[in-house]
Amino acid sequence: MTTYAALLRGVNVGGRKVPMAELRRLLTGLGHEGVRTYLQSGQAVFRAGRGDEESLAAEISGALEQRFGFAVDVIVRDHAYLKGVADACPFPAAELEPRQLHVTYFSAPVDADRYAHVDQAAHLPEEFRLGDRALYLYAPGGLGRSKLAEALSRRRRAGDPVATSRNWNTVLELVELTAPEA
Repeated sequence: MTTYAALLRGVNVGGRKVPMAELRRLLTGLGHEGVRTYLQSGQAVFRAGRGDEESLAAEISGALEQRFGFAVDVIVRDHAYLKGVADACPFPAAELEPRQLHVTYFSAPVDADRYAHVDQAAHLPEEFRLGDRALYLYAPGGLGRSKLAEALSRRRRAGDPVATSRNWNTVLELVELTAPEA
């Protein structure tokens, strides 16, 4: 069995409520084991003996839409990927406040051309870097005030990969929650 994290995009904001107890029941009903949720913002950890990241994401997304009546984008990632993203952080994460650092996970690789319109120098000291189906954002004033985050979210096109962001504390917690049991 493999342990995965399911990252739900845009739930528990703007009227799109998915109670975490209901999410746990839904995942258990799909046959997954060891289901746990983290915070109220759409993270679940579970073990599965079948499927891959894409098929599991599609299965969970479909079940959520059937249960709640609205579409929910889901990204599923295993421990190795989550740990790799954390380890590859291009910013000195240990030296920063967790509110300053964020990771946007993508459902598929992202071409750097998608962000060619962003003038990085104009947004300093904020910075971003692309990684493996991830974007790292350093926003010293926090995400809510980040002009760079705003610029990065522009020009979303049909067919772009699904994206969902998490703060650094959540990134690290998901690495721990998906770690193989000793």
